[in-house]
Amino acid sequence: MKIGIITCHRYQGCGGGKCFRSIRERKGGFARYPAGEPVEVVGYSSCGGCPGGNVEYVPEEMMKNGAQAIHLATGMVVGYPPCPNIRPFKAFIEERYGLPVVIGTHPIPQKYMDVHRRLPFWNDAAMKELAGPLMNEADDIQKDYN
Repeated sequence: MKIGIITCHRYQGCGGGKCFRSIRERKGGFARYPAGEPVEVVGYSSCGGCPGGNVEYVPEEMMKNGAQAIHLATGMVVGYPPCPNIRPFKAFIEERYGLPVVIGTHPIPQKYMDVHRRLPFWNDAAMKELAGPLMNEADDIQKDYN
């Protein structure tokens, strides 16, 4: 499986350690891929900053490198505030490029979950629909990603 990862521009300096670790461990957004199936990152970019100018063309570049899916990084979900454009990004990429878009890369670290669970927006149905699989990781996995 060849994938592209798009991060929030706030984290453009992130080295991607948790994302790449979760690929190896098949955790978070990468739990969907069987352990024996190779996963290759063929592109890694930020969204370009609000409102996400890179989202218009970065997926095309990733496709030229063989991307079969795009992951919107976990930072778009757990950064505060969460990315207001994550749903439009997903819809645009899927419509324009025909690639499936997965919300999330690495598991949500426990330290973020502890705070976010106390915020009213985090418990609404829309957030659970958006990030449900990331929110349902086992506590020990979330702690391990702190």
